[in-house]
Amino acid sequence: MESHVREICGHVTWRGVLGNGVWRLGSRSTQSAASCWSVWSVNLCCGLSDCPPLGLETLKIDDFQLHASTMQRYGLGAHRGRLNIQAGLYEDDLYDGGWCAGRNDPLQWFEVDARRLTKFTGVITQGRSSLWSSDWVTSYRVLVSNDSHTWVTLKNGSRDLLFIGNKEKEIPVLNTFPKSVVARYIRINPRSWYSGGSICMRVEILGCPMPGKIPTCKKGDNLDFKHHSYKEMRQLMKVVNEMCPNITRIYNIGKSYNGQKLYAIEISDNPGEHELGEPEFRYTAGSHGNEVLGRELLLLLMQFLCQEYLSGNPRIRHLVEETRIHLLPSVNPDGHDKAAEAGSELSGWSLGRWSQDGLDIHHNFPDLNAILWEAESRKWVPRKFHNHHIPIPEWYLSKNATVAMETRALLGWMEKIPFVLGGNLQGGELVVTFSYDRTRPHGVMREATPTPDDPVFRWLAFSYASTHRLMTDAGRRVCHTQDFAKEDGTINGASWHTAAGSMNDFSYLHTNCFELSMYVGCDKFPHESELPEEWENNRESLIVFMEQVHRGIKGVVRDLQGRGIANAIISVEGINHDIRTAADGDYWRLLNPGEYRVTVRAEGYAMSSKVCEVGYAMGATRCSFTLTRSNLSRIKEIMEKFNKQPINLRHPPRRPRQRRLGT
Repeated sequence: MESHVREICGHVTWRGVLGNGVWRLGSRSTQSAASCWSVWSVNLCCGLSDCPPLGLETLKIDDFQLHASTMQRYGLGAHRGRLNIQAGLYEDDLYDGGWCAGRNDPLQWFEVDARRLTKFTGVITQGRSSLWSSDWVTSYRVLVSNDSHTWVTLKNGSRDLLFIGNKEKEIPVLNTFPKSVVARYIRINPRSWYSGGSICMRVEILGCPMPGKIPTCKKGDNLDFKHHSYKEMRQLMKVVNEMCPNITRIYNIGKSYNGQKLYAIEISDNPGEHELGEPEFRYTAGSHGNEVLGRELLLLLMQFLCQEYLSGNPRIRHLVEETRIHLLPSVNPDGHDKAAEAGSELSGWSLGRWSQDGLDIHHNFPDLNAILWEAESRKWVPRKFHNHHIPIPEWYLSKNATVAMETRALLGWMEKIPFVLGGNLQGGELVVTFSYDRTRPHGVMREATPTPDDPVFRWLAFSYASTHRLMTDAGRRVCHTQDFAKEDGTINGASWHTAAGSMNDFSYLHTNCFELSMYVGCDKFPHESELPEEWENNRESLIVFMEQVHRGIKGVVRDLQGRGIANAIISVEGINHDIRTAADGDYWRLLNPGEYRVTVRAEGYAMSSKVCEVGYAMGATRCSFTLTRSNLSRIKEIMEKFNKQPINLRHPPRRPRQRRLGT
């Protein structure tokens, strides 16, 4: 057997020809691989023991790089054979849940063209994603080639290697090769499949592209690009706090089902207290514990804000000094632990999604939509029922209610801090969704259901999507079943799929906060090597969206003595959704550019109105009010002061009718 020896990264590497120029690799280390070069980019070089996914799931591998022997129909073609790809609710000819061969026989294959020599180290497989059928491959062979014509089968001695596949359709199964092989093409040849189904697969390939020369690291943000355990997350937050003690504060909002504290970090020029006129902003992530990318993005964001503030970046300094920012990176740490234990490629689509007691935290809030819409149908709004700050039903607050501990912690957090704008980072798609998330008609699965603030929500969603590197790219491939790029990377939640009790709808209907969901990547749990690229995709969007908290009007509602009036109602003519002032009388009302007639009402005070103009430049327009006591309120105060019964002016006492004499 011909052999060649060369040294790469301090490793003596030998290559033995298997046939057709395909190499089997082995190595013995002469020095630490880490001391040779630092790997920052997503492509790990050969010589490292573990290779990342090629990117079928993350769409780094294009459709034209995927081929198959046959297919049942276009929607089950090779381009759908990607790990964790999801079928639509109603399967059709375009978007199905995997590659399915046109015939069930041992001659079928699924092929990936890596487009360059690659060290292949393993294969991950799933069955077909489907609500209606059960299809998966139970065993397969692996073949490699450099020209896609002559193929070499991986062997164990003189026998073909037969890899054990899946036992059901959802749980990913990893098979690593006994020895890595270098080739351009890799092919999976199913040999057996579930007897009640067909040959169907979803696949990811583990491989390291072979460098033509020793790579040089590109320079990027000096951040900690890795997946963090709960302990490592706490430690990183502590490091950020120690680096920037004057602008950060760590606190927790409660505990998870398993007793893990839900840590948040505050970033502000005066951490620890609400400043009059300064808006409160929040990002949350990880309500679905297996959607790990959002968690890591917030950990990267807190590092970035600290470093840029210290370096004097004027944009970041202005944001920190004018905004009170709260970052809660892991709402569901228990679920994250489950997903992390399986690993980024093997946790599947749902492992760790729910809380420890089996609840979907993001959709575990009280359904206030139904309460409001019922009141509207009875014509109670606005005389008998407010169009905002809808109270939480008593049954929901009882100890026996099916409410996750994490949800109760979020509720207390929302009640305590007067948030103006918020975003919750999720995964598995590339789109920004906005309220309402529930359709108004019962039984309708999808129907656009806008809020009274629909133009504002659309702008907020577009501000994130348009600055993301991929969301509005018309040429990008869809993650699963819908091309959101056609809709500018945004969608009304109810027109995607209806969901009662979402965090977004609750936040809008019970508090002053406008909340949106950012689905930040097709892959819920990307490989660690993908984090730098995902950070680049989302970094500008994360900052731009925070800056939108300063769009609209703001002000303080005071009495004649200059004291702030809490719970004063702020109404904008033409928008059937009011907000209320905070404890100190300050308020923020998100609005698009234009002229608005704003009216303020408070119990015991005379109503006041004025026209406020919102410009196109960033920065909220000041629109403050000074209220005088109403006449009725002043009369009541005088009567109470002199210990006399206040006069009920609405129902004056009737005088007894006197009979005339002589009648």
